[in-house]
Amino acid sequence: MKVFNVAGARSNFLKVAPIQRALELNYPEIDSRIIYTGQNEDSTISEVFLKYLKLPKPHVNLNIGGGTSAAQTARVMLAFESLVQQEQPDMIVTVGDVNATLAAALVAKKNGVPLAHVEAGLRSFDNSMPEEINRVLVDRISDLLFISEPSGLLNLTKEGVENHKKFFVGNVMVDALKGFIEQARALTLEEILSGQSVYPARPAIPLKEKGYFMLNIHRPANVDHAAPLKRLIKIIRYLSTRLPVVFPLYPRTKNRLSSFGLLQELSAVDNLLLLPPQGYLHFLSLMDKAKAVITDSGSVQEETTFLNVPCLTLSDATERPITTKIGSNLLIPEISLEYIQPYIETILECGCLKYTATPPLWDGQAAQRIAKIIAEY
Repeated sequence: MKVFNVAGARSNFLKVAPIQRALELNYPEIDSRIIYTGQNEDSTISEVFLKYLKLPKPHVNLNIGGGTSAAQTARVMLAFESLVQQEQPDMIVTVGDVNATLAAALVAKKNGVPLAHVEAGLRSFDNSMPEEINRVLVDRISDLLFISEPSGLLNLTKEGVENHKKFFVGNVMVDALKGFIEQARALTLEEILSGQSVYPARPAIPLKEKGYFMLNIHRPANVDHAAPLKRLIKIIRYLSTRLPVVFPLYPRTKNRLSSFGLLQELSAVDNLLLLPPQGYLHFLSLMDKAKAVITDSGSVQEETTFLNVPCLTLSDATERPITTKIGSNLLIPEISLEYIQPYIETILECGCLKYTATPPLWDGQAAQRIAKIIAEY
């Protein structure tokens, strides 16, 4: 049996890696291969694979690159279909909700290859989000749906998905996190920041554990227009008067700030540390040591829930409602200082936002369950 594990972005690797490892260790008769579409140009991919996840390089790199959503999807489909027809896999496993996930799923079904979707059933119910379209379409055509939280099971049931296709397995992202959290915690803030290029160059800002805010912002709705970015800078100015602020800049975010003429304004904020994109361990360590995280990332909502770090998500909806129901996550439906300020003050006063608990089956064994089901299938 030959299985293709398809990854298109860094967060996909963190989900694919435990599945690949579980298949290799427990089912050596399965020829399991990692296929990287190259959807994004993330320089940390090789670092994640070779240094931290201790896996080989992807067996195949399609080198698709950037572009519009439609262009990426089309290029992945063309390149991936050629590979599928040449190699004839027995199953294709897709993870998450990026364009590569949809492209690989369409190729699988058009070529008669059984399809599995990891993180199935997640819904924001906001069709303006490209990721929501990807999630819904991939789930509709998948043969195996691996569900990470109870809402996914409920959503798929409401959508009429047959019971024999649905498997509540837990969150494979937690598998990766549990495997590396001790390494991340062993890193000191001085080690993380040593030698890092900071924009603009300025004297180092002293950071203390649980003594800074961390930002992680990159969604198109928040960065593709000048108005929300201006409001975000206003929030950052306020945050920086309370504690130092650490802000690793995604290329998309930095490019938008620059194109709107806002990068210089942001960089002039005192007590702000603008960093380049971080490798997985560095990012995990910075997140774990932060007083609170302000984000628009789905993965960060999950990670902060597991780590019990207060998280404020700049969105009016989340496809991961378990993080707001019993996790440390709180939705901020509008980017405004007036809205977010009371929650920041609560965090500073109490150290948390609400009671939290670990969601069911977020135990680090999701990949083992997935591998077993694949093997039995």
